Amino acid sequence: MCFEKCTKYIGAALIPLAVLCVLADVLLYFPNGEIQFATDNKLTNFVWFFEGIVGAGLLVILPSVMFTCLEKTVSCGCCGNAECGSGCSMLYWLLVVLIGIAGSGYCFIVSVLALTQGPYCLTTRGWRYPFAKSFGSYLFDPSVWRTCTEPANIVLWNWTLFTTLLALSGIEFILCLVQLINGMLVVLCGNYNCCKQSVEPA
Repeated sequence: MCFEKCTKYIGAALIPLAVLCVLADVLLYFPNGEIQFATDNKLTNFVWFFEGIVGAGLLVILPSVMFTCLEKTVSCGCCGNAECGSGCSMLYWLLVVLIGIAGSGYCFIVSVLALTQGPYCLTTRGWRYPFAKSFGSYLFDPSVWRTCTEPANIVLWNWTLFTTLLALSGIEFILCLVQLINGMLVVLCGNYNCCKQSVEPA
């Protein structure tokens, strides 16, 4: 019972986080709502890593949906055999939770790299990465942001969205890690029903 409840709560929390990551990633393709920079391929290269759409989005939505449907998955058993449903479902659960950890972790790492590199923008020296060698220090000095003339306010745009992806994917990673620990504790108990039996009245 405790495992099922915790899993369903985590699954319900992951779904809106994944949707927000997808939305944040999509916005990165349209600075200030303009499409010309995407069509001309004048965006930071990390945008094309699909860290929010695939990493913290689709790869997290999959386990979140499975978490919310855990009870149905467990009760159906393994290959139609309810007796081995516990072990089979736990193996299946382990696979999907690892997918969630990998997806959220991927998004977190790419977001850090993108913030460190800075945006691809037009400067007095042409289109380039003007903050690539600053190791992220430009983030704390808004006075240098005017170095980028196009797209307008691109530093703030990228900072806001990549920071959002960083925060959301970090929360996803923690929730998936909690779910992994939760499941491992159940495995260490000896079988899936140990926690359920421990809370049931005698």
